[in-house]
Amino acid sequence: MSLRFLTAHYAISPQIKAEDMPGLAEQGFTGIVCVRPDGEENDQPDVATLGVAAEKSGLAFAYIPVRSGTTPDAHSVSVMRRTLAEMLGPDRTGKVLAYCRSGRRAADLFELANAPTEEAPASPRRFDVVVVGGGAGGLAAASSLLRRRPDLLVAIVEPSTEHYYQPGWTLVGGGVFEAQQTRRSEVGLIPRNANWIRQAVTAFHPDRNRVELGDGSMIEYSALVVATGLKLDWAAIPGLVETLGKNGVTSNYRYDLAPYTWELVQQLREGTALFTQPPMPIKCAGAPQKAMYLACDAWRRADVLDRIEVEFDAAAPALFGVAAFVPALMEYVRGYGIDLQLKSRLVSVDGERRIATFERTTEAGVETVERAFDMLHVVPPQTAPDVIRNSPLAGQSGFVDVHPDTMKHTAFANVFAIGDVAGTSNAKTAAAARKQAPVVAENILSQLSGRMPDAAYDGYGGCPLTVERGRIVLAEFGYGGKLLPTLPKWLLDGEKPSRLAWFLKEKIMPRLYWDFMLRGRELMVKPDRKGQG
Repeated sequence: MSLRFLTAHYAISPQIKAEDMPGLAEQGFTGIVCVRPDGEENDQPDVATLGVAAEKSGLAFAYIPVRSGTTPDAHSVSVMRRTLAEMLGPDRTGKVLAYCRSGRRAADLFELANAPTEEAPASPRRFDVVVVGGGAGGLAAASSLLRRRPDLLVAIVEPSTEHYYQPGWTLVGGGVFEAQQTRRSEVGLIPRNANWIRQAVTAFHPDRNRVELGDGSMIEYSALVVATGLKLDWAAIPGLVETLGKNGVTSNYRYDLAPYTWELVQQLREGTALFTQPPMPIKCAGAPQKAMYLACDAWRRADVLDRIEVEFDAAAPALFGVAAFVPALMEYVRGYGIDLQLKSRLVSVDGERRIATFERTTEAGVETVERAFDMLHVVPPQTAPDVIRNSPLAGQSGFVDVHPDTMKHTAFANVFAIGDVAGTSNAKTAAAARKQAPVVAENILSQLSGRMPDAAYDGYGGCPLTVERGRIVLAEFGYGGKLLPTLPKWLLDGEKPSRLAWFLKEKIMPRLYWDFMLRGRELMVKPDRKGQG
């Protein structure tokens, strides 16, 4: 029998049997609720038999049938509310198990019964750990926690029903992957023992150990993990939103646009192609130029590269933030004939006229330059989400203010951050979140046990710079630009383009993401023990 606790006092399960009752009583349950109508399946135990078995074991029993595929009606919700009040008792210390065929209707009925009403405002549900965000960092952290402590009451707050392997979008835009390969249903990725709250967080109240949800309700926590990711601010560039996905304007930073990138690359046989990179911080700082290198490689293979003027406009003062990898990248810039414009920031787009306007900083000052284009690949400015920037958790940068080693908040000891939303100086990549997850998990368990968190993150970030189809410069580095290669240099020299790195990117890394990272199966990510959070 597989139980899943939605709170410390309410669990759901698939169909149970009469012989399960004594064991449930021994586990401390005080009441059983059948949410499944009699006769749904031929081999289904009837309610009368289960009710008698429950009473013999000293368990209260209630029958609140909800037909499969329907939403519980108002009467069922009202009955469930009264039943819970009786079974949990006046001090709400009882323990209730509700079951149906899969547990879903039992969960839905509980959620509706606990929704606030004018007569009975809902009291906050409490969890050991609340994870805000069901992306790469949030799922990895939750899975790592539950691998270590399966009995933890963990909630994942995530409104999206789809999950995306965003590192794959570069390969979609390069014609290597199909977009569908990078998308899966969120429900299939939520850890089995976790509670999925399908809402968005609208406010943080760390002084009360609460987060506020979109429906106005609150949930309480003993520890909080913030994993919201960052905000892609498309609207920050005037004219961009109106022309995205048409007029030759595209971006690999969106699932629906990455296929358009490849379509434009295939269609363009002469003209001007512009690629942009905004000021830091951004998600995967190498991705803007990866799009360009794959496009140039495709044009070279089609023997049209010499008829296409390629320009890379980067707001940064250098091609890449870690100097060790720049020489190999510059060889490709020169080999593809790319016009490299540093300290050049895209400030507006006129899609109808196909004009991109840049502000460029030169020795003479700032100048405005208009560039006509046939293809424009844009990477938008990126900030912390509004709900983070406007919360007590934000530092001066707007991102969650955490210690860079322990990932623990500088002011709130039971708050941690993971992934892109963390206000740390590491590269914002999925590889960084993979290394952060066990650090966050171990430090939360230390915090809950009254010990000082001591697991440490070294700033590791991995950036596979896809310089051509079949070769990658695998940049791996930590805080301060320190090189942190995973494999020995004789096997893989990350400062040079490599076919092995391409194999890892195309074949190994997606599996490492879906089947290991998101499942809490930690491979080569054991934390150091030197944090001073």
